[in-house]
Amino acid sequence: MQALNLPVIEAKTRAQNGRTEIFDPIRKKYVTLTPEEWVRQHFIQYLIHEKEVPASLIHVEASLKYNRLAKRSDLVIYTKTGTPCLVVECKAPEVKITQEVFDQVAIYNMTLKVDYLVVTNGLNHYACFIDHAKGTYIFLTEIPAYPDFAG
Repeated sequence: MQALNLPVIEAKTRAQNGRTEIFDPIRKKYVTLTPEEWVRQHFIQYLIHEKEVPASLIHVEASLKYNRLAKRSDLVIYTKTGTPCLVVECKAPEVKITQEVFDQVAIYNMTLKVDYLVVTNGLNHYACFIDHAKGTYIFLTEIPAYPDFAG
């Protein structure tokens, strides 16, 4: 798999039925190793080890409804009281981060109403703070640590 602009991880992989799988420590199971999953697993470890996010407060592929459509966000981070506070949308490294990608995570946020959004393809990472009262957003120079965004 491609090297990413994230810390290197010690991934547990295996061959299963002609495909490669990677162990997801959050879901506690092996999942098919796709380029997007490679990014997601690196980003999970980055959040835990670099941004101090408790693993128990990370939800992978969280289901949500938007206009009666079933959607799934890649990662949702919760506060210690169970309120969602950050959403991460992961893309494969070859996927460019475009307005369309931001629109996708913004749709998820119509339901979740978190204050922080992150979009990454493993090479480029973008984070923004949403000011719901003003209806505006501010792009951040870096992703804040858990104590700073989880209040």
